[in-house]
Order: sequence, then C-alpha cells, then structure tokens
Amino acid sequence: MPHGSPVSVLLERFDDLVSHGLRALLSTDQNLAIVARDVEHDGLDAALARHRPHVALLSFGSLRSAVEVHRLSADHPDTRLLVLANRPTTAECNQMLAFGATACLSKETRGRDILNAVHLASRGMQVLPRCAAVTPPEPSGPEILTPREAEVLEHLRAGTTNAQIARELQVGVETVRTHARSIFRKVGVRNRRELRGLGR
Repeated sequence: MPHGSPVSVLLERFDDLVSHGLRALLSTDQNLAIVARDVEHDGLDAALARHRPHVALLSFGSLRSAVEVHRLSADHPDTRLLVLANRPTTAECNQMLAFGATACLSKETRGRDILNAVHLASRGMQVLPRCAAVTPPEPSGPEILTPREAEVLEHLRAGTTNAQIARELQVGVETVRTHARSIFRKVGVRNRRELRGLGR
C-alpha cells in the first residue's frame, strides 16, 4: 500500500443497524475509504476481485463453513479478512484465524478497537480478540471443525486417499472415514468432489 493512501475497505451485508453503525464508524477515520458496502454474500468473490480492497469485513453468520474463509483468503491474498460475529467463542475465533482470517471480533467490540483492527489487518497483522463468550446462546454461523478434522480436510482437498491419510496421521482408515463424514456434514457437501469444488 503506498504511503499516505487510505486503506480501502469492503463491507459485506450486515443487519441494518450493524451496517449503518459500521459505515458511520469507518467514515470518521479519514485514513479509511469504503470502496463497496452491503455486498451480498454470493457476490463477495466478484466484489473482492473488482475492488481489490485492503480489508474486507465479513459477517460470521453468512458463512456456510470455515472453508469459505480459507478459499476467499487463498483466492484474494492481497485482501485481509476481518470477521465480525455475535459473541464468538474462542473456538470460533481460532477456527476463523486458522482458516485465513486476519481477525475475528465480536460485533459488541468498541468502535476504536474495530478501527484499530482494520488498520492492523491492512498491515498484515493478525488481531486476536481480547475475550470471547464462553458459550454462545446458540450457534450463529458455521459449525467448528476440530483440529484433527482440519488436518484431514486439507488432505481430502489435496486428493489424498483415506489409506494415505491414515498412514500420514497414524490413525486407522475407519477413523479417517469418520472424520471425513463429519467434515462433509459440517461444510455442507456430500462427497470429496463437492468438497474440492469449494476451493475453486
């Protein structure tokens, strides 16, 4: 980013109140420029490719799975992804960070902290939440993959066979199958082919 140029920000569509609040907050900082707002989730890829923002603010609740964050991060490496959620748990935040988000913050985060997070994210710095609710009242976004499922997921997406995964992770083939079924359910696909298609 050239010195002195504003940080470009893209906003996914949020609830009206959150959306208005974010726009008002970001407009108070002359070093930030909103290049797109109220972007529909299904139009994120096109909007990120068209506007190439430094930072994109995403709604946790609109994500179908954590794999989407991984794919968006891989497909748009120059854009830092900042995920806003309703009282995210530590596990949910860690999942988002592990899959490529630069930050995962609660929508209840103070305004100045969100502005700081945007600036830090634009510099490629990962932002860890100060605290997270121990348990959310109900799930507000994609189901969380366990660390082992995340490992198996990477092997599945690479086209590795169940036997190869079992050898690599030193577990039984049936354990790999069990993890694969759980992954398919959590990310909303029926098989390996559909899973690999999520990354394209």
